[in-house]
Amino acid sequence: MSKVTSKLQVTIPKAIAEQYGIKPGDEIEFRASGETIRIIPPRGRVAGRLGVEERLRLFDEATARQREREKHMKLPAEPPAERDWKREDLYTRGKSR
Repeated sequence: MSKVTSKLQVTIPKAIAEQYGIKPGDEIEFRASGETIRIIPPRGRVAGRLGVEERLRLFDEATARQREREKHMKLPAEPPAERDWKREDLYTRGKSR
C-alpha cells in the first residue's frame, strides 16, 4: 500500500511498476471509475511485452480454471421459467416511488 505525500504524490510499488513496464519519467493516467481510481500505464508497453503465443497460453489457462470452478458451482439445469423482476426494476431500484 502506498501513502499520498503532502504534495499529493504517490509511489508505485516496484513489483507493480516492473510488471506494467512503468519507468521513471513515464506519464501515467489517473482515471475516475465510480468509487475507484484506475491508473493507466503508458500505452503500448504492456501489450507489446507478451507475444501472441504467451497471451493465448494465459487465456487457455484462465479458461481451464474457470471450467474447473464451474464444475463445483450449483447452477440450475434450466433457467427459471419466469423471473420475479422486470427490466424496469433495474432502473428504479433504490428510488422512492
